Amino acid sequence: MNAYIFPGQGAQFVGMGKDLYENYPIAKELFDKANTILGFSITDIMFNGTPESLKETKVTQPAIFLHSVVLSKVMGDAFKPDMVAGHSLGEFSALVANGVLSFEDGLKLVSQRALAMQKACDMQPSTMAAVLGLEDTVVEQVCKDTPGVVVAANYNCPGQLVISGEIDAIHLACEKMKEAGARRALVLPVGGAFHSPLMEPAREELAAAIEATTFSNPICPIYQNVSTTPIMDANEIKKNLILQLTAPVKWTQSVHNMVKDGAKIFTEIGPGKVLQGLVRKIEPTSETQSPSL
Repeated sequence: MNAYIFPGQGAQFVGMGKDLYENYPIAKELFDKANTILGFSITDIMFNGTPESLKETKVTQPAIFLHSVVLSKVMGDAFKPDMVAGHSLGEFSALVANGVLSFEDGLKLVSQRALAMQKACDMQPSTMAAVLGLEDTVVEQVCKDTPGVVVAANYNCPGQLVISGEIDAIHLACEKMKEAGARRALVLPVGGAFHSPLMEPAREELAAAIEATTFSNPICPIYQNVSTTPIMDANEIKKNLILQLTAPVKWTQSVHNMVKDGAKIFTEIGPGKVLQGLVRKIEPTSETQSPSL
């Protein structure tokens, strides 16, 4: 069975999508439509911007979403998923690709999500850190024992978790992780504590937008970050998508479940190959690939 997976923030690079824009009329049409919907030329930043301009949350999230969705459309009839999953932001790309959201609604929600997250970051200085070489349970316990807000936010693959929270709490937790035997505990250059309780203001704002958007039942199951199990019901998908901003991204658990349910080949739809690397660490016997156009 074919599993199609969609990357999140961090996969961006300058020049992303330019080849698609120049070679495929459907890609040009969707990119131009995105510039109109967003009210600024995101293609200029994607194709010719600086890494700094592309790193802004309000640009990064729509840019990665666009690249993924456009790529899935360019594939045409070759795009045949039996199941889909997206890492954090990638869940929105997955929902457009499997027919739950229209392209326009997906892009609007991603843009609203990015702005709401940016606002939450500005309200409360916060950050994230990568922890390498510890068992999940050890990371969870250290977070629990550290004063302040700090939680496990991304279960990326065995031995690679990201924690999220208040700046002082993150720095203290990093020291404790090293004492507990972590190979590395490294504060990340991000603007806020994504997938933590500190995103509650953004969750509330996005919840209203999601509730007001039409969701259809999907053409194939989506394994959502919050539930990690195959979902086919539009209302349940909505509920999980709202919870996603303050809940952890359970990527390791999702991939395990996809393999258990028959996934043999994981195709990463979007910029880069980050998720392919994670899948190989989670399920070493699985085949991973980028789409061939």
